[in-house]
Amino acid sequence: MNTPKKILIIEDEKTLARALELTLTHAGFEAKLAFNGEDGIKLLKESPFDLILLDLIMPKMDGFTVLTVLKTEKIKTPVLVLTNLSQQNDIKHAEKFGAKEFFIKSNTPIATIVTRVRELLK
Repeated sequence: MNTPKKILIIEDEKTLARALELTLTHAGFEAKLAFNGEDGIKLLKESPFDLILLDLIMPKMDGFTVLTVLKTEKIKTPVLVLTNLSQQNDIKHAEKFGAKEFFIKSNTPIATIVTRVRELLK
């Protein structure tokens, strides 16, 4: 039996976070939630994850800071950014810090995100 891939969702919009958690769990992944960057980093230090879904604008610690910490701590977990920021410089900034992909929350159905997660974790 295969161990499910572990996904960390760092997202302060609780409704979206829970919807992602439910959908990813239903798709056979093990999903954990953190509602701010600080809690997300704590979880990452406790156990390894196969993928991180990361919002950029959050309380306590924003996504850009999380990306910086990941780089500093040499945590190599792939990151998919979920945000409503659609400015080109935000995208470039996130990619510079290692974000694999960038999804605009308001334009991206959860099913699309799950499909992309599946492709990345094959």
